[in-house]
Amino acid sequence: MSKKVILITGASSGMGKDAAKALIQQGHQVYAVARRIDQMQDLKELGGHPIQMDVTSETDIKHVIDTIIHQEGRIDVLWNNAGYGLYGAVEEVPVDEARKQFEVNLFGLAAVTQQVVPHMRKAASGTIINTSSMGGKMYTPMGAWYHASKHAVEGFSDCLRLELQPFNINVVVLEPGIIVTEFGDVMLANISKFSAKGAYATLTQKLVAATQNMYRSGQGSKTSVISDTVTKIVQERRPKTRYRVGYFAKPMVWLRIYLGDRLFDKIVMSQVK
Repeated sequence: MSKKVILITGASSGMGKDAAKALIQQGHQVYAVARRIDQMQDLKELGGHPIQMDVTSETDIKHVIDTIIHQEGRIDVLWNNAGYGLYGAVEEVPVDEARKQFEVNLFGLAAVTQQVVPHMRKAASGTIINTSSMGGKMYTPMGAWYHASKHAVEGFSDCLRLELQPFNINVVVLEPGIIVTEFGDVMLANISKFSAKGAYATLTQKLVAATQNMYRSGQGSKTSVISDTVTKIVQERRPKTRYRVGYFAKPMVWLRIYLGDRLFDKIVMSQVK
């Protein structure tokens, strides 16, 4: 098994952190970045390289890329994993908050990619993994800005794949289903902040209750399903263009593709009664 130099964003918790641990244990040189560097000290103890980085800061990004190139001479794999879920009614979520969602989920991803690609192109090899979601192919009420950002990641990644094909650089879209991470807590905090009162209060209460019940009842996949998938992608010379893994991911996207809008609407809303 060849050892790779890997950069993972959003590695302070959840999917990013668990996969970083697995990759470090396999002998790869893993550079784990996130805003919360205090939550990545265990990765350092395992032999990883945690660095503080905000994906919305061009200065931070340049520092990290320059550091890796100086120390390793290359970046074999970039996993753009940083992101969060902004939920709330379109009418009630401030547009400035929506801009922040896109700054992290799309433009931050793009900024890191722009600075890594020249090094991969020079080496004529590399793999870029972009974390989308099953939510990049479907939709739920109160999630307009989150879904819009993930739909954008899908389109961005498809175009990027075509552009980088001649340089032997793989572009992979990771589409997780429901994974047990901090994502649910952040989502619930956002929706309660923006839409707990007013015209959308009833729908908000139903969505919060349905989400809480889902996590309480043990629904959702462990982060290990993502770790296993990412470690597989890292070793593939020619990975698939998409990996749809985790609870509900395949059936929900299948329903979205093959059912009409009205019928899919009914299915989605039946989950928040």
